[in-house]
Amino acid sequence: MAKLFSKASEKDVTKAIVSQFAKDMVEFTEVDVAIIGAGPSGLQAARDLASSGIKTLVIERNNYLGGGFWIGGFLMNTVTLREPSQKILDEIGVPYTEYSRGLYITPGPHACSKLIASACDAGVKFLNMAKFDDVVIREKNRVGGVVINWTPVSALPREITCVDPVALEAKVVIDSSGHDAVVVKKLEERGLIKTPGFGAMWVEKSEDAVVEHTCEAYPGLIVTGMAVSTTFGLPRMGPTFGSMLLSGRKGAEIAKKLIRKK
Repeated sequence: MAKLFSKASEKDVTKAIVSQFAKDMVEFTEVDVAIIGAGPSGLQAARDLASSGIKTLVIERNNYLGGGFWIGGFLMNTVTLREPSQKILDEIGVPYTEYSRGLYITPGPHACSKLIASACDAGVKFLNMAKFDDVVIREKNRVGGVVINWTPVSALPREITCVDPVALEAKVVIDSSGHDAVVVKKLEERGLIKTPGFGAMWVEKSEDAVVEHTCEAYPGLIVTGMAVSTTFGLPRMGPTFGSMLLSGRKGAEIAKKLIRKK
């Protein structure tokens, strides 16, 4: 019987993985934009940036991408978006239905996978199972990169010796880490910023407010998505995702302007 697959041994497979990953890590040490969190706002920001030729790396602490975009609310994977955010679904080729005037529904896995694929097609690079640990601070207290470690390191027993993290330099950092706002919180821990935390749910107010407040919250650091709510004390919006996408898009535009100034 003729063999179906080309010849490759176990060592060939391992060498292919290790050599490419090492090459990628060298490439990642300096990027234009480092995005913490691969939820919808981080993915959208990354897609728009990479589409403009900007070297973009997304760092995600989990072994999957998409955040809550996969699963919607209450583990029911129909996700909702409000007008005009459905236009982004048109861009990435995701079908949707108008449930009521201006309120659209679409399968979360379909929308999420298409957004991930379009980000990859644009040239976005991803680093999974990597956890944000700290910020790199440059002159004039400007954020100049991120310090990261493998996510499993945080689960090791305290008796294990310290596993030092590594640092990556970036012209701009985007905190798209959701309610946790991990980059903003690290700056707060260092006394550089003060956050009120996110408020109670109010869908109609929160989505507009998140997009409106998406900004450079600290020199070199942009906040998008629910990290915006935590940073500025805005209401949460629950399982609707239009503001996540539009906030990511606005964050990308701000990042482009910051990079052009350098």
